[in-house]
This record gives sequence, structure tokens and C-alpha cells, in this order.
Amino acid sequence: MSKAVETTQAWPICSRVLAGLLGGYVFTYALTAALAQLLPLARVDALLIASLLSFTFYTLAILWAFAARSVWRAWAVVPAAAPLALIGFWPHLLERLA
Repeated sequence: MSKAVETTQAWPICSRVLAGLLGGYVFTYALTAALAQLLPLARVDALLIASLLSFTFYTLAILWAFAARSVWRAWAVVPAAAPLALIGFWPHLLERLA
């Protein structure tokens, strides 16, 4: 096998690894913040449950990066994190502006 073929086959794998690790982290961080805001529990309990669930969501995001049909779908978790981040961090942004 030529070196050019080996290089072109390595990029999709590297991209999926980065999508799983970095994209999964961004998604999990935003989802944890959103869950902590949305769960109808005491603030400490909601934060604890959201934090415990974050390990499951991060694992699922990494699995999703390798199960997706294309590399573009593997990176779809990053734009999906934007609304979750807005929900999770909006109260903190409002406090800083006020």
C-alpha cells in the first residue's frame, strides 16, 4: 500500500477521534449545564444528577462518533450543543450583565 493511501485513510479516523473526544466533551458540558438548570429538583440535587449522567452522555457521544455513517455526522454533536449551552448558561450570562 502506498503512503498516500495510508494518509488518506488516517484522516477520517483522526477526525472521528477528535469528534468523539472534543465534540463529545463540548456536547456533554453543555448538556450537563442544561440539565442542571432544567431538572425540577433542589439546585444541589439537580447538579449532582446532571453530573452523574454526564459520564453516560460522554460515553455515548464517543460511541456516536464511530457509529455515525460519515465524519460530518460525527461532528454534528458540536452544533447540537449550542442550544443546550444557551439553556444551561443563560442565567449566568444574565447575572453578569445585570
